[in-house]
Amino acid sequence: MAASSTTVASATPSRPVRSYLQRLRSGDEVAYVVTFMASATILLITGLLVYELFINSAESRSKFGWNFLVTSTWDPVNDQFGALPFIYGTLVSSALALLIGIPLGVGAAIFLAELAPPKISDALTFLIELLAAVPSVIYGLLGIFVLVPLLRQVEPALRAVLGWTPFFSGPFYGVSLFSAGVILSVMIIPFIISISREVILAVPGDQREAALALGATRWETTWDVVVPYARKGIMGSIFLALARSLGETMAVTMVIGNDPKIKASLFAPGYSIAAVIANEFTEATGKIYTSALIELGLVLFALTIVINGAARLLVMDSDKGHA
Repeated sequence: MAASSTTVASATPSRPVRSYLQRLRSGDEVAYVVTFMASATILLITGLLVYELFINSAESRSKFGWNFLVTSTWDPVNDQFGALPFIYGTLVSSALALLIGIPLGVGAAIFLAELAPPKISDALTFLIELLAAVPSVIYGLLGIFVLVPLLRQVEPALRAVLGWTPFFSGPFYGVSLFSAGVILSVMIIPFIISISREVILAVPGDQREAALALGATRWETTWDVVVPYARKGIMGSIFLALARSLGETMAVTMVIGNDPKIKASLFAPGYSIAAVIANEFTEATGKIYTSALIELGLVLFALTIVINGAARLLVMDSDKGHA
C-alpha cells in the first residue's frame, strides 16, 4: 500500500512544474520564448555583421592602424588608403540633407496632422508614403536629369547671396556635395513626414482641448502643446532619416561626383563611404584593397552607432531638462 502511494506521489508533477505547465498552456511562456528569440536574433545578426567586418578588415587595420581614419590618400596602385575624404563626404552630405529635410518634413507633418482638412491630409499622406517606397536608383536618375540642371540655374543666386562664404565658392559642375545633400533631403523627407504625422495624431485630444479652453489659438495649441508632447516621436523620425542618409548608396553615387578629396565648398565634388564601396569593391584586386573597403564598411557602421547614440543622449538630456 505504501509502495502504491509512493508511486502516485512521484507521478504527480511538483508545484513549480505544474505552474510552468499552466503558463505554457495559457500562452505566456510561448509568447515570451518567441519574442525573446526575435530580439536575440537581431542581436545575433548585428554581432555577426560586426564580426565579419572586423575579421575581413584585419589586414588593413594591421597595416594602417588608426591612421586609416585621418589619412586623405586613396591610392589603390600603391596600396595606400585613408578613409578621411569618405567620412567627410558622408557627414557633410547627411548634415546638409538634415538641414533641408527637418524643417520641411516636420512642417509638412504638422500641417497634415493638425491644420489640413482630413481629405487633403489623407490624399497627401498616401502620396508621401509612395515617395518613401521609390527605389534610390530612381532618385539618382531624377537627380542627374532634373535636379542637377535645376541647381545649375539656382547656383548664381546662391553664389550672389552666400558666395562670400567658403561653402559656396569655386566652380560648380553640377555633381557635387550640394547635389548629394539636396537629393538626400528629398529621400528622407517622406520618412520624417510619415512618422511625425502619426506621432502627432497620437497626441491625446485632451491636450488640445485643455489648451483651447485656456484661450490658446489653434496654432499656439499645436506649437506649444502638441509638438512638445510628440517630441520623442519626431526625434525618432529624424534618427531614422539620418540612418537612411548615412547609408544611402546609389542616389548619392550618381550625383556626388566621386572625387576623394576634401574641399570646404559644397559646390565641389566629393565621395561617400557607401559610394566608394559600391564603385570599387568589384574592381578591388589586392587583399589590402579589399580589406580597406571592408574597413570602410566597419567605419560606416561605427559612425552610424556613434551618431545615433549621441542623438539618443541628446534626447535624454532634453527630457531631463523638461522634467
